[in-house]
Amino acid sequence: MSQQADASQCGGVVVEFQSNDIRDARANRTRNIPGSALIYLKGPKFLIYVSGALSMWGDRMWHFAISVFLIELYGRNLLLTAVFGLVVAGSVLLLGALIGDWVDRNPRNKVAHASLFIQNISVTVCSIVLMLVFSYKQRIEQIWDGWLTVVCYTVVIVLADVANLASTALTIAIQRDWIVVITGYNRGHLAGMNATMRRIDQVTNILAPLAVGQVMTLASNVVGCGFILGWNLVSLIVEFFFLSRVYRIVPALSVKPPLMEVDQVYLQKRREDNVAEPQPLTEGNCNTSLHIKEITNLPLCFRRFRWLMSTCKDGWRAYYRQPVFLAGMGLAFLYTTVLGFDCITTGYAYTQGISGSLLSLLMGVSALTGLMGTVMFTRLRKSYGLVNTGIISSCLHLGCLLLCVCSVFAPGSPMDLSLLMPYITSNSSTELGGMASQRQKHTYPLRGSSNQPLLPDRSSIHWTNNTVLFDNVPSDTAPESYISIILLFLGVITARIGLWSFDLTVTQLLQENICESERGVVNGVQSSMNYLMDLLHFIMVISAPQPHHFGILVIISVLFITTGHTMYFLYAHKVKRKRRHCT
Repeated sequence: MSQQADASQCGGVVVEFQSNDIRDARANRTRNIPGSALIYLKGPKFLIYVSGALSMWGDRMWHFAISVFLIELYGRNLLLTAVFGLVVAGSVLLLGALIGDWVDRNPRNKVAHASLFIQNISVTVCSIVLMLVFSYKQRIEQIWDGWLTVVCYTVVIVLADVANLASTALTIAIQRDWIVVITGYNRGHLAGMNATMRRIDQVTNILAPLAVGQVMTLASNVVGCGFILGWNLVSLIVEFFFLSRVYRIVPALSVKPPLMEVDQVYLQKRREDNVAEPQPLTEGNCNTSLHIKEITNLPLCFRRFRWLMSTCKDGWRAYYRQPVFLAGMGLAFLYTTVLGFDCITTGYAYTQGISGSLLSLLMGVSALTGLMGTVMFTRLRKSYGLVNTGIISSCLHLGCLLLCVCSVFAPGSPMDLSLLMPYITSNSSTELGGMASQRQKHTYPLRGSSNQPLLPDRSSIHWTNNTVLFDNVPSDTAPESYISIILLFLGVITARIGLWSFDLTVTQLLQENICESERGVVNGVQSSMNYLMDLLHFIMVISAPQPHHFGILVIISVLFITTGHTMYFLYAHKVKRKRRHCT
């Protein structure tokens, strides 16, 4: 087999991933040309980076702001935020395959432009509705006995969900399909673009919420909505122009493999069989003919629904039969975790006496380690290959998470060990309960009655990317030990090096091994799996919401992550065994 190119044939379409030597030699010659910087700035890669940065910045601002807006709207209660999270996760879970199928069936420029337009217009309209609600909230509550308020809440959640679905489609189209074509199916360049896009995402994940949070803190929610509205309108114009230019200067983007529906293939084969050998009229044939006639006589809405169900089923089947199925499932299992800088972990840290300013600093350090993971990915892939990079990243990720497991049993942990031993005697339970109560002296539950506002005055709020933190940590009780919380965050922060390297590995495996005609639907199902596993981790927290339950959540999270990496190890073993057989 030639070492200069690896070919994978899918549905009659051959995709060649060229070796790095050929492409790097061309790139070196290009760099020697005078004015190469200007050429790069006008090239497709730079335009994709700028477009992606604008899109990610807007997404990060909006995801942070909409959660805070919903809390403010509903009397500083988390109900609307929880409903919004459930609607977003459920819609992607149900519609992920359909979104991917839509990406596959339509021209690339139409998919990108439609997704971009729907996303930005939905956010713009939603921002206008929020501005009206914040400005005239008291009047709105008096109309229709308060039902107009419910209508406004529903409109906001629906528009925000539509924007998220459009963002999912745009991500699949650009980051899973366009950049593969732009890099000319070169593995080295593809790894570089993936890493750069992830670095942009890491930076915007920190800076964008801080920017809009400062606007909301120094001004008001109405001004914050106006800021997001203006950003989306400007971003829509710039991104539309940049993506259109990329589509023009990369002719390969206008070529997509023909997509033939499964039903059409089945009917065509059935016609050929009937022509070749006429079947005698039997009771079975009559029943089949009657069944087909009944389907065609169904109303249009039922036929549409049947087609949607069939498309979803075919999408999940296509995902299952992919050679990288185990790697994709392994990545999805990593979403069932509380070991990240989300509202759960940061909220737990607050109960352990960690201030908002320190948490913000830790999040910045976490972003830096994430960037280190993207750099490590490119180095490891070049030295050891893509599959081995995933193995090394998995081992590093798991090794760092062992610190989190140690934090559960370290001094200062509020973990109640009696929760792990349900059949102990009452005396032992009493003793352990006393120990737990002593170890929980440093926890800081929210004080006051259940009817008090969840958030204090706006001036004491630190806006971060995923949660709302406070400065006024109670100081009347000093923690016994910080060893547990130090080990926890040391493990979470260092683990992000292996996490993001592993994420990039699986992302590129999906890009290289999925047929071009199925990239959209398979990545859509992958998004559905990610949201499904993310839902499980919220269910875990709902089942065990107290700080002394957090240790159990940590252990369960590590078990899920270990299962995910085990799936990848099985995939890597199959790939290496197949290579040995080929040689």
